[in-house]
Amino acid sequence: MLTALLVSQSLSWLVILGLSVGLLALARQVGVLHMRVAPAGALTNDRGPAVGDAAPHLHLTALDGKTVEIGGALHGAAMRLLMFVSAECPLCKNLIPAAKSFAKAERVELVFVGDDDVEVQRRMIAAQGLENYRFINGPEVGHAFHVDKLPHAVLMDAAGTVLSKGLVNSREHLESLIVAHEMGLRSVQDYINGLKVKA
Repeated sequence: MLTALLVSQSLSWLVILGLSVGLLALARQVGVLHMRVAPAGALTNDRGPAVGDAAPHLHLTALDGKTVEIGGALHGAAMRLLMFVSAECPLCKNLIPAAKSFAKAERVELVFVGDDDVEVQRRMIAAQGLENYRFINGPEVGHAFHVDKLPHAVLMDAAGTVLSKGLVNSREHLESLIVAHEMGLRSVQDYINGLKVKA
C-alpha cells in the first residue's frame, strides 16, 4: 500500500515537472513569435479619396452649431484627424480616449464624425467628454470618404490633402497613420509588404 502511494506521488511530481517545462517552452515560443510579428497598422481600403488626393470639399455644421470646413485650409493646426465613430460601436467608445490623447500628443486637430440620432450623439458626447471637440453628425462625410466600417480615421494636412487613412482599432493604429505619412507611404501595410518582397 505504501509502495503504491510513493509510486503515485512520484509520478504526480514527474507530470507536474513535465508540465512546468512545457509551459516554459511555450512561453518562450510566444515571446519569439511576438518579436517576429510586425505590428499591423491601420487597414486601408481602395475606395474613396486616395492618399495624396485632395479631400472632398464640404461645408458642414457641427452639433455645437459652428461651421466646419472639410477639405479646406486649416488654421492653427498642421494636420486634422477625422475620427468616424458610432454610439452603437463598443470599439469606438474604447478608442475615443486614445484618439483624444493621440491628437493632443501629436498636435492634431481632432474632429469626430457620426451618423445617428442627434440625441444619441449628444449623450455620447457627454459620456465621452467630447464637448471641446467638433462633432459632425450626418452621412455626408462618410459618403464622401466611402467609410463603410468603424472606427475609421482619415488624416489630412493643412491644405486638405489626404495623408493617410484606414480602419483603426487601437492607439498603435492611429500612430501608424502618422508613421505612414512620415515615411512617405500609403500605409504601414505597404511597408510590411515591401519587406516581405525583399525577403
